[in-house]
Amino acid sequence: MIEKLAQVEARFEQIQQQLCDPDVISDLAQYQMLMKESKRLTPVTEKFREYKAAIQTQEEAKEMLEDPEMREFAEEELSLAKEQADTAWEELKILLLPRDPNDDRNVIVEIRGGAGGEEASLFAGTLFRMYNMYATARGWKTEIVNANETELGGFKEVSFTIEGDGAYSRLKFESGVHRVQRVPETESQGRIHTSTVTVAVLPEAEEVDIEINPADLQVDTFRASGAGGQHVNKTESAIRITHLPTGTIVECQDERSQHKNRDKAMKVLRSRILQAEQEKQNAAIAGERRAQVGTGDRSERIRTYNYPQGRVSDHRIGLTLYKIEYILNGDMDEIVDALITADTAEKLKSNTE
Repeated sequence: MIEKLAQVEARFEQIQQQLCDPDVISDLAQYQMLMKESKRLTPVTEKFREYKAAIQTQEEAKEMLEDPEMREFAEEELSLAKEQADTAWEELKILLLPRDPNDDRNVIVEIRGGAGGEEASLFAGTLFRMYNMYATARGWKTEIVNANETELGGFKEVSFTIEGDGAYSRLKFESGVHRVQRVPETESQGRIHTSTVTVAVLPEAEEVDIEINPADLQVDTFRASGAGGQHVNKTESAIRITHLPTGTIVECQDERSQHKNRDKAMKVLRSRILQAEQEKQNAAIAGERRAQVGTGDRSERIRTYNYPQGRVSDHRIGLTLYKIEYILNGDMDEIVDALITADTAEKLKSNTE
């Protein structure tokens, strides 16, 4: 591990020199690529240097132990330096874990009402609002791709993009079935109903990630439909794209412009195909790690929102929080941080084994 850390530090120093080279500075693509790599290597390099400094302090403190007058001071220095070195070492283990290559990507979130009819559609709208508020709180940008609204203000399905630093790294554990337990407003007997909503979080694919042959696409235009909107049913601006080899179908009718709808639909199509390919690759890896926080499969029940008890329970890590209003208003960091911590612990365990 020390050898690997030394290589990281050497590469970091090499990049810093290259970033000062006028030829590199004038080449925007190369400069941006090196800046991105520098950003990734910075925390590891800084922590490694912190570790080396603590080890150096330990060595100096051991030498001072020989001097009776300095012994008490040296013992304190040695103890503190050892604690700092141990802490830095544990943090380095985490920093050196294999990174998810998608962590820095923007995301496409797809929410669909499941079992429960109109009540499921209404909760799909609640989750859409929750993710929007969370994104806003983190300074991320959201944009609707496609929405199939119901008359009561819910969504049969809604898909939207979230653009921001680390969006996928913090939202990737949201994929799966979200269950809600509450008394619907239309329920005269006061009985609690259980409904489900499916969430899929896809890393946004770039054109360079997925090459799609135009001949493999069937593009249909149709009139937009929905609960409202001035341009509904007036122009054929809505787009449906079918990727014939995989049978993947994407619709977009949020924009007035057919061209903009096509661009958005292609963005979703590339992301779905990329995810399908990555899932296929993961399944092919022998002894694939099934993380404690779940598989990311959209058929897996991951969380329950119980309104009468005011609680939210994440079944993958056994976390229950009695703050449903805060969470549904976008205060999701406690759940997200717990999921990331559990995933990191599982990876450390796998590495150790």
